[in-house]
Amino acid sequence: MVQAKPPFPSKLLLLSLLVSILAIFDNGVQCFQGKKVLSMHKFQWKQGSNSSTCLSQETRWENGATILEMKHKDSCSGKILDWNKKLQKHLIMDDFQLRSLQSRMKSILSGRNIDDSVDTPIPLTSGIRLQTLNYIVTVELGGRKMTVIVDTGSDLSWVQCQPCKRCYNQQDPVFNPSTSPSYRTVLCSSPSCQSLQSATGNLGVCGSNPPTCNYVVNYGDGSYTRGELGTELLDLGNRTAVNNFIFGCGRNNQGLFGGASGLVGLGRSSLSLISQTSAMFGGVFSYCLPITETEASGSLVMGGNSSVYKNTTPISYTRMIPNPQLPFYFLNLTGITVGSVAVQAPSFGKDGMMIDSGTVITRLPPSIYQALKDEFVKQFSGFPSAPAFMILDTCFNFSGYQEVEIPNIKMHFEGNAELNVDVTGVFYFVKTDASQVCLAIASLSYENEVGIIGNYQQKNQRVIYDTKGSMLGFAAEACTFD
Repeated sequence: MVQAKPPFPSKLLLLSLLVSILAIFDNGVQCFQGKKVLSMHKFQWKQGSNSSTCLSQETRWENGATILEMKHKDSCSGKILDWNKKLQKHLIMDDFQLRSLQSRMKSILSGRNIDDSVDTPIPLTSGIRLQTLNYIVTVELGGRKMTVIVDTGSDLSWVQCQPCKRCYNQQDPVFNPSTSPSYRTVLCSSPSCQSLQSATGNLGVCGSNPPTCNYVVNYGDGSYTRGELGTELLDLGNRTAVNNFIFGCGRNNQGLFGGASGLVGLGRSSLSLISQTSAMFGGVFSYCLPITETEASGSLVMGGNSSVYKNTTPISYTRMIPNPQLPFYFLNLTGITVGSVAVQAPSFGKDGMMIDSGTVITRLPPSIYQALKDEFVKQFSGFPSAPAFMILDTCFNFSGYQEVEIPNIKMHFEGNAELNVDVTGVFYFVKTDASQVCLAIASLSYENEVGIIGNYQQKNQRVIYDTKGSMLGFAAEACTFD
């Protein structure tokens, strides 16, 4: 018998290199020593294509958790004829979103009703609304399926209701509480009505005959929803019924909400879906936002059983920063690395960075953003520049390139938690031909404004909210619903 000879060292080296490449090559993205290679074919938009219908989202129950399919709201918007216009409009709406959040925080902290605020409102622009609120799920309310936007920056859930004095266009029939045997009106003397100020920034107002609890939610661009509080049977899917769910029955609603029936609030106040289902899910939920805006699916998981996650890296946790006055989620950003370089800025380590699923672009204090921008441009050289677009001032022209090598961006939080930004969350395509592609992070106007981690940097991440344990967790995950 002839003994087999060991492979030559060169073959061992080649085999090792091949295994390494296969291990890091996935979804068109290659990783090389602190950098990732982004293939341009990952960003392809079909002009004039029909989006899927609103009611395409599914739900399943697994190991004690309810998992809802999550899609971008553009999948509920019908045919998209001009993707360039659509992508640019997203940024315009996102700027409104930021300014509304800042205005709402100031109003709550000052004790004013939002509608009494002296802040100059942002003019309402045709076809543009403040709340970008990008992701949708399908639920059943009173036995009727409807698609709603989900948002961690909102607390009160609401849908449009008949009879409606003023309703925007939605794809599904408008909910009619008079035909539902399980619908009940909330009275103005109830504790739920007293909770409206912390949830919306406005006090509840008593109606007459009967004394209903009327609510108002105003947004900084002039959009609003107005109606009365009610309770109804909410069904999140298989085996998950929520009795007497408190929500807003909107009779007068201004703004474009992408054809959705309303909104589900995932915030921290007592009226949010998370608080109302805390006995069922332990105050824990998580999501994984898909990398593309149509067709691809992510998931919203209600419950804390991590066995249903598909994360590819360990979950790292950081504490939620408590703020009893504001029903948002805050955490402490302690650093950012670009490639292998830790950027230096005086605003790191100061409590109060907000994380939000409804804001697109991450906003950083000017000192942090400038340090990040300088280091990124230093490492990302050799590409032609392109004009800035609105809030995005670091732009490049990638037309003619099939792929680009991008430095890793990693955010660090208190307790050694990390959010390693997916390569698809580094650049925002202002134009579909890649002639204007911008770093998808922007600067705040002032150092003392509240920074926000937007959903663009959360794509392909499992983001876990443990409201009872006051913890936020991050792990890499290729987002799908399968």
